[in-house]
Amino acid sequence: MIKLRYETNASWTKTVLADFDNFLLDHAGAEKKASGMAMSMALHYADKPDIVKAMINLAIEELDHFREVVNIMASRNLQLKKDDKDTYVNQLRKQIRNGRDDYFLDRLLLGGVIEARGAERFGLIAHALPDGELKTFYVEISRSEDRHRDLFVDLAAAYFPLPQITPRLDELLEFEATLVSSLPNRPALH
Repeated sequence: MIKLRYETNASWTKTVLADFDNFLLDHAGAEKKASGMAMSMALHYADKPDIVKAMINLAIEELDHFREVVNIMASRNLQLKKDDKDTYVNQLRKQIRNGRDDYFLDRLLLGGVIEARGAERFGLIAHALPDGELKTFYVEISRSEDRHRDLFVDLAAAYFPLPQITPRLDELLEFEATLVSSLPNRPALH
């Protein structure tokens, strides 16, 4: 199981709550990108039926989340906008190594790390929101991201021995902690 090395500070949650409409716009984009990433992995690893099945299911679930966020946006008279570049995800992707096996392992592990950060941050939002439908939605999204984190780690364990996974995961978690701690707070998931 992935344990993040840096806890998001309370000022991030305050930033999000102070500009929740912009957070929703970013959240919608993140769900859309997550769905696309899962489909990309399903196609890239078409020779691995367990990956294909897991990634198709993930893509559908992320697309469902996208639809739910868009519905929340519509209730607030918000429209979709062009996606902003995600420095967090782009910097993490730069850590992916070359070579068939290294690339595969890194994609799986980074998928888990990104989902772990999403689970943590959605959980912070859920905790801060008043009781109601929005809070319930973010509680569920946080739980979903937790499952996704575990999914990626379980898939990695099906293809790689633990002594290969653990040190690489440690490296990626250390990099992710340094990265997150250096990013400014903004009304966005990352």
